[in-house]
Amino acid sequence: MPRCFPAVLLIVCCVCSLVSAAQTMDPDYAARVKEWTTKPEFTSPLVDHLPAGSAVPSPHDVLGHHIGAPKQLTYYADVLRYYDTLAAHTGRVKVMRIGKTEEGRDSVIVFVGSEDSIAHLDEERKNLARLADPRGLSDAEAHALIAKTKPIYTLSGGLHSAELGPPEMLMELAYRLVTEDSPLIQKIRSEVIVAIMPVADPDGRDRAIDWYYAHNVDVTDYEKMSGVPYWGKYTKHDDNRDINYAGMANQNFLRWYLEWHPPIMHDLHESVPFLYIYSGQAPQNPLWDPIVYGELPMLANWDMSRLTSYGMPGVWTHGYVDAWSPGYVAIMATNHNGLMRFYEIMGNAGATTMERKIWQPNPAISGGGGGGAFGNFTKRQWYRPNPPPEHVLWSMRDNTNYAETGVLTSLQFAAAFPQVLLENFYVKSRNAVTAGTKEEPYGFILPADQEDLTRVAFVIHILRMQGIEVGRLKAAAKLSDGEYRAGSFVVKTNQPYGPLAKTLLIKQTDPDPELTTYDDSAWTMGLMTNTVVKPTKDIAVQGLAVDTVDEYTPVGTLKGASAAAVHAVPDHGSPNMVTLRYGLKDVPVQIAEKSFTAEGTTFSAGTFLVPANAASSLKPLAAQLGLDVVGLAASPQVAVHQAALPRVAIFSTWAGTQDVGWVRYTFDQYKVPYDLIFKERVLAGNLAKDYDVILIPNQARSAKALVNGIPKTDKPLSYKKTDRFKFLGDYGASDDISGGMGAAGVVEFEKFTEAGGLLVTLGTSSSFPPEFGLTPKIDTSNPAGKFYAPGPIVEAEIVHPEDPIFYGYSAKTVPVRYANGPLFRMPEEMDKQDVLMRFPGGEKSVMSGLFNGADDIKGRAAVVVTLDGKGEVVMFATNPVWRWQNMGEYRMIFNTLMNFKNLAPVPLAAPEDKDKALKAKHEGF
Repeated sequence: MPRCFPAVLLIVCCVCSLVSAAQTMDPDYAARVKEWTTKPEFTSPLVDHLPAGSAVPSPHDVLGHHIGAPKQLTYYADVLRYYDTLAAHTGRVKVMRIGKTEEGRDSVIVFVGSEDSIAHLDEERKNLARLADPRGLSDAEAHALIAKTKPIYTLSGGLHSAELGPPEMLMELAYRLVTEDSPLIQKIRSEVIVAIMPVADPDGRDRAIDWYYAHNVDVTDYEKMSGVPYWGKYTKHDDNRDINYAGMANQNFLRWYLEWHPPIMHDLHESVPFLYIYSGQAPQNPLWDPIVYGELPMLANWDMSRLTSYGMPGVWTHGYVDAWSPGYVAIMATNHNGLMRFYEIMGNAGATTMERKIWQPNPAISGGGGGGAFGNFTKRQWYRPNPPPEHVLWSMRDNTNYAETGVLTSLQFAAAFPQVLLENFYVKSRNAVTAGTKEEPYGFILPADQEDLTRVAFVIHILRMQGIEVGRLKAAAKLSDGEYRAGSFVVKTNQPYGPLAKTLLIKQTDPDPELTTYDDSAWTMGLMTNTVVKPTKDIAVQGLAVDTVDEYTPVGTLKGASAAAVHAVPDHGSPNMVTLRYGLKDVPVQIAEKSFTAEGTTFSAGTFLVPANAASSLKPLAAQLGLDVVGLAASPQVAVHQAALPRVAIFSTWAGTQDVGWVRYTFDQYKVPYDLIFKERVLAGNLAKDYDVILIPNQARSAKALVNGIPKTDKPLSYKKTDRFKFLGDYGASDDISGGMGAAGVVEFEKFTEAGGLLVTLGTSSSFPPEFGLTPKIDTSNPAGKFYAPGPIVEAEIVHPEDPIFYGYSAKTVPVRYANGPLFRMPEEMDKQDVLMRFPGGEKSVMSGLFNGADDIKGRAAVVVTLDGKGEVVMFATNPVWRWQNMGEYRMIFNTLMNFKNLAPVPLAAPEDKDKALKAKHEGF
């Protein structure tokens, strides 16, 4: 590349000339930054100055304070106001609205570059799109494109709302990139287009800032900082585990990415000291191009070496986050042949300066590949050559200095080697297409003869959302490993995003069981959705004629007698059955308890029977939901019960709203009404007056934590909307979120089930009924030894397939995500009668992902239904609503609701035994 050798010289020149001698700098900025920086070594010559006197407004001009000022944070509306003002005063900035969030805020991208770059953005977009899909492009043509194209280097901050520093820093960075005339900044401006997502979760930022000012602004002990119950509408930390892009802000970002194809996305987070730079350690996704694993350490070591040369301690590159999961938001870049980078900068969860203890070893925990994040941060390692001290006074400005110096250093590299970054992007895209023609599987088939096409449609939707090409067979096809009828869906791997298709659709096999994973070890979509997705080793699949699928929405069919006495809705396992039931809330729908045959057709147990006089409501709704309707001339002779419409409450602790949020999101998508209740409603008593079913989602590490909630604090932690704090009090409100429901709350749940209510618990919350006496004959135990199960997908055996919980499940076994729920122990007779589903256990039962110790769950209960007074308790050791992923398990929950009066286990526990056990559990509480 002809520009590479001058680039090396330019790096040296830029480092030696960090400030333009002729440009006037802001003396007040320099004085304040020096004052707010707690140690001289916590800054660099890249950020100790800022241009002044420009016609372009600085953050101080618009916001009234310099970035990094103590106890000063910027609400989202003011963040946008600053960028809009900046764009109005310079041709070097363009602000683009790219969509709306759940709460109606704008998602925004801010482009920063030279006037010429901003004027020709659309040309750059087209060039990058061509490099992203190089089919039909020769190497010579690609190099010609590269020579006239600038890379887009994307920065995002504020995805995790409590990590408040990066969105502040990015405003100062944008101003610096626009106004500073140093050789370094001029080079960046001329060679790179910087795209900034100012706040990746706009809804959560406003709520987190309100909480900071309400409760944390004067706290100087980090251990006493409290956290706001919510960030966005549904999730907190998991908004960066949103593999299927449920969040609207994440969807906006993905759509923008697939339109603009930035080769690098650099996500800015806060946690460990002082600056961790992601380098892609093992375990590594083997389907990402090997170039990725050269780029990541190259760029990480460049950043570390430069910041270390400025004397900044605590910069490191290894021993924290691996390169296994494809589910982080910014990893959309790596998934699409670009590159995700990210930082973790130490933050104080606000803008208050405070003493921090850095040395926090925990020898009981080790991380994959080195344990650096969980060991002694102050210990020198090969990946941490200049560690931080054990104690430090840390400020928001220190956070800003590290983040901005690191980002400028990264941009310095990009400006020096723009063509290298672009060529790597092109070669990775080209390699992706080529790999699809050389490496099995050569494609995937989703057969059209699957009974439930609504779950197939979900898989197709997620693939298409991520830009993966999907086709539909024009004619029946015969391959060496299967025959498929016309209309079957085909995903060929000889496409730019073929490796991503493989990543999402094949079984995950961890290359080294001794390593841990930072997040889930498995996500195989066919297993998660209980959908048939067949990989093929026959390369002939790539020559099959298909119609391009942009989107797919199955439409239910109408068959049978024109003058029907009753309409049957066959149950093929679609979660949409629950939507249909609630959509017909005024119709007395019945559910067939066994399979039956009518007019030559066999209908499974779980089939809905809808009165003929409801046809005008049923038919259009069923068609929209992809559900078939069959008119029957006579009512079938089969046992039935009413499809229930229970009054549902979802219980959440104030500390555990995230996993509860995924259940709320799922219920909202399927239009299942519910009340969200907290300790306040439980302690008010008489739960059975208002609710038939109470669901306690997975949300706490233990039953004790579920009951005790947030530890009590010196003053109440109010979460209520006020004139001053208008972003608090959403999705629940409380005068004091600290303290849990306690023993009194346990008693109220006991009264609820005694009065006939159904209590349903998911995942770790299922330890609550046994440990607090609601199910006295059932106890729990923990696995021993080196048991480790980071979200693998395992086989579960349905031992009572006749139970209504399993309507829609035709196979004896079903894939489920292992949720590290309790291991139940109970008397033998009870184990036979009340256990509806169990884990076969053992290595053979692991269908995808990593599971060390799978023998420990052999024969253990996965779903238990047991009596409690006049009511019942249903305990899922699984978590049948995990993020927006395991759709194949959703029906178990929906069936529990629609059939809550008909679960009927055999009574075993005498009331006096239960009362005695309950008293014993509560003693000493």
